[in-house]
Amino acid sequence: MMRRDLAFRILARHVGDAIVVPVYQAAQEWRAVMPDHALTYYSIGAMGQASSAALGLAIGRPDKRVIVLDGDGSLLMNFGTLVTIGGVQPKNFIHFVGHNGSYEANGGHPIPNRAVDFAAAARAAGIVKAHTISALADFETRIGALLKEEGPVFVDLMVEQGPLGPRDYSDMYAASRRVSFRAALA
Repeated sequence: MMRRDLAFRILARHVGDAIVVPVYQAAQEWRAVMPDHALTYYSIGAMGQASSAALGLAIGRPDKRVIVLDGDGSLLMNFGTLVTIGGVQPKNFIHFVGHNGSYEANGGHPIPNRAVDFAAAARAAGIVKAHTISALADFETRIGALLKEEGPVFVDLMVEQGPLGPRDYSDMYAASRRVSFRAALA
């Protein structure tokens, strides 16, 4: 198991001008690591929709790498997205899932099956490049190559549950963030 925030610090060194789509707790941790990344599209308020929004961005901007920072509970809310991604086969798409066995944004309630093999499910859905990483050192060794792979790429990150409690997402909705994101895409 690894800490998601530490994995994000490693990822931040490699992200460059990629579009990043983080959800809930991942969004909080990504914002702490990369507060000024103009190409971050925060997917808050529609649990499970980050991968679908990211797929739209990947199709619309095939010249940019699109990185989803999803949660296992969030992915379960829209599990069919794996089949759609597997069918579309976007070459610029990489989907990281923080797998901690809980609906973290909703108080840490357990997901129905903590032992689910998300990488196997992704492969079954047509995403051939599906990996599971459970150690931070392994993530650090592999991240550069993973980000260069032709997508779609799926990575099940075995992470510890982050802090629970009240979260403030209000600044992620700020008009200035939307303006900044649109300008960065232009």
